[in-house]
Amino acid sequence: MPHRLDSLLNPESIVVVGASTSGGMGSRIIKNLQHGGYKGKLFGLHPKNKEAFGVPCYPDFSSLPEKVEHAIFAVSDERIEGVVDAAIEAGVKAMSIMSMLYLDDDEKPYLKDRLQAKLKAADILLCGANGMGFFHIEKGVWVNGHFSRPNHEPGGVCIISQSGSGVAGIIDCEERINLNLSVSSGSELTVGAEDYLDYILHQESTTVVGMFLETIRKPEKMIQAFELAKQKKIPIIVLKTGRTERSAELTVSHSGGLAGVDDYYNALFKKYGIQRVADMDELATTLIMFDQPYELADGNMVSIHDSGGERQLIIDIADQQGVKFAELEDSTTQKLKEILDPGLPPVNPLDAWGKGLGDADQIMADSITEMLDDPNASMAAIVMDRGPLGLIHQEYIDEYMKQANDRTGKPVFLVSNRQGTGIHPLAVEATNKGMPVLDGMHSFLAGVRCLHQYRDFIKNEDVIDVDLNSDKLKKYQDELSKSEFVSEAQALNMFFDLGLNANQSNVITNGEELLSSAKDMGFPLVLKTAVEDVYHKSELSGVYLNIDSEEKLRSAYNELQKNLPGDALLARMIESEGVEMIIGMTTDEQLGPMVTIGFGGYYAEAMNDAVTLMPPFSKEAVKQALGSLKMKTLLDGYRGSEPADLDAFADFASRFSMIALELSNQICEIDLNPVILGNDICIAVDALISLHQQK
Repeated sequence: MPHRLDSLLNPESIVVVGASTSGGMGSRIIKNLQHGGYKGKLFGLHPKNKEAFGVPCYPDFSSLPEKVEHAIFAVSDERIEGVVDAAIEAGVKAMSIMSMLYLDDDEKPYLKDRLQAKLKAADILLCGANGMGFFHIEKGVWVNGHFSRPNHEPGGVCIISQSGSGVAGIIDCEERINLNLSVSSGSELTVGAEDYLDYILHQESTTVVGMFLETIRKPEKMIQAFELAKQKKIPIIVLKTGRTERSAELTVSHSGGLAGVDDYYNALFKKYGIQRVADMDELATTLIMFDQPYELADGNMVSIHDSGGERQLIIDIADQQGVKFAELEDSTTQKLKEILDPGLPPVNPLDAWGKGLGDADQIMADSITEMLDDPNASMAAIVMDRGPLGLIHQEYIDEYMKQANDRTGKPVFLVSNRQGTGIHPLAVEATNKGMPVLDGMHSFLAGVRCLHQYRDFIKNEDVIDVDLNSDKLKKYQDELSKSEFVSEAQALNMFFDLGLNANQSNVITNGEELLSSAKDMGFPLVLKTAVEDVYHKSELSGVYLNIDSEEKLRSAYNELQKNLPGDALLARMIESEGVEMIIGMTTDEQLGPMVTIGFGGYYAEAMNDAVTLMPPFSKEAVKQALGSLKMKTLLDGYRGSEPADLDAFADFASRFSMIALELSNQICEIDLNPVILGNDICIAVDALISLHQQK
């Protein structure tokens, strides 16, 4: 079906503005289009030249024999505004600009801003500026002004990169990846990464997408694309920069976009099954691994080695990466005992190199085959270093890999222990035949982690089972829109009314109300200041706990009025033993509301042990998040204490995520801290709300 980006990425005609034979960008653009086998009509613009490498050239747009769909600019930034104006007037639908669009002594609005406004007004699709163009291998459209290898074979891998070299480092140097479309999106003046992703997801040949992201400029459209990828079961692998403060600062200056809080991006990626990698090696390796013709079975990895030390090494690195090894069945262990040389333990990972006699290759092949045939095995790694000059021993592929794969139908990977062992022609050939040959243990295990995480994400649908009263929600949305401040009592009572177990409380304005409320609630009680803009009450002597008599209540109230005169809050004292947790919502200006859950009270600031999730989310997502906390053993029962009711907390947090999302147009921050979680209780006892209009 036609797509709105067809004029940009698969045009019927192209004109190269600045076409030449002088060896510059104008030359390289034409040569790349010719190398790619572009089948549309190709023209050049040049004030003097009549042709360039057989391509007819004309002095200006008005001289072209027909209207052209896509214009590629290979002119200086000093000249580009005039020719862009001419292209717009000529009815060009799409353009590619690779230069920075920067002029010395320019005045506001700057060149880039001027062109962006003109292009948007004319509804022009632009690739760039400040990028490296794109390669649409399947369609033969190579729009790129730099040298590239001529032997691109069309495949199912697609790459979108906001870093120009981020694309080049893979498409020019990694022949084991067969691309369909690779785009360097640059400054994204009219077409962004989310638009390219939508296009890619509508291509039938797409098997996996890699993205090098500095920022997300249009979060709503990107999330829509992520949702489409989820529905189509097309995996997306993301390398996102901006993890550190310094990197985030440079994102602003380099791409003109905000880097965003890294935890929020992790939450977004987790919600939609986006697999995140740490560097270019991991990105390339993971793309190769996902682009294989095998569906990952249940279970975990098995691996075979010819070194005991290297076996220990993979265990250590796998632990860092969160990769699990399969637990072998007793029957498999028995078969391995019969195959292995005496003295070698039949375990996974397996060191199968014993005496190294003439039957060593058969022992290795039979061992990995039996391991991979185990019902608990999902995939296999044959970890063998290369020979001199990157040589791959043929028996690794013909015997070890083929035998195991033929018997089981499960993926088998041949992996060297380190990067930089060289690309041998056999590595490319074997990988393209479904026998992937990979470099480096770290990047391989990152790919293993991503494969298993994505398998589990697709298999386990995140069902959100929360029913909220729409009339009550509408009521609070209206009230909050008109409010300038929400007291703790109002917040707790609102959450209670919306179905959260929150400690209801009353606002006290005088001594008479104090005693009346105490009579209704019953002792013991807690008394707090309710004065506006006082957030850290304990630090200002604004909290009195365990008040168990009327006399103590009067005394506490009088003392509170001396320290912090004004309204007070009275609530029941929660006496149940439990762990103090925190549940909060913050609003990111790019990605919207985010929910943080973790250990609260004293732990919140001292340990900072929390996880961020994108709302709404299910009870199961909460339980998984709790399992990732550093102090999770406190929830299992510690030193004689009863285990916490994780089901109750999961239900609480999932409901909170729905409420927070529904009220996010009115509320920018929520802090429920602490939420007391015990064996028989889960209740919020403190609440803080900040409204958008307060910011």
